[in-house]
Amino acid sequence: MTSPTLTRPELTAADRCDRCGAAAQMRAVLPSGGELLFCGHHGREYEAKLKELEADIQR
Repeated sequence: MTSPTLTRPELTAADRCDRCGAAAQMRAVLPSGGELLFCGHHGREYEAKLKELEADIQR
């Protein structure tokens, strides 16, 4: 028997960047379980630091 895997839904036009409110293009799932959404600009700006924090980056 397999256990179901929790997956996060695809980003839609309703998803907004947590930094500026533009359309979200990237989701960063933090090791603590929280998530942050970023537009392309802010995603590129914060991607290196998020990787240092071992966030799961989803596009």
